Amino acid sequence: MKTILRPVFRHSFLFRRSMSRCTAVNRFFVYAPDRKDPDTHVKRHAVRPQHFAEIKPHIDGGTVQVAGMVLSSDQTEATKGQKKAEASMLIVKADTIDEVKQLIERDVYYTSGVWDTEKLIILPFVSATPLL
Repeated sequence: MKTILRPVFRHSFLFRRSMSRCTAVNRFFVYAPDRKDPDTHVKRHAVRPQHFAEIKPHIDGGTVQVAGMVLSSDQTEATKGQKKAEASMLIVKADTIDEVKQLIERDVYYTSGVWDTEKLIILPFVSATPLL
């Protein structure tokens, strides 16, 4: 007798829904590490209000679907006081990777030298779970 292995989740609602949603749009994962300069932390917090103001329309419009600060391993969300970022992470909906690059290159974290532009990573992304 021949045994056929089939993934249990293959026919589940979540799998069908996430796969259909992922093939309809292009999403990109962005990892933007902070520079290792001693003043980067101070610079990040100085331009943060401008960063929030400029990215808000992209969040509200659905282009930036997930965004946040990557913390150092010794911190958590509950850590009191000012957080020390290691990087930023975004999931961006766009037609092309060039659109994402343009969005990132206009960001104040990019233009002010917070992000290490030589180590920036932008890759196509397929979500296994639904994004809000």
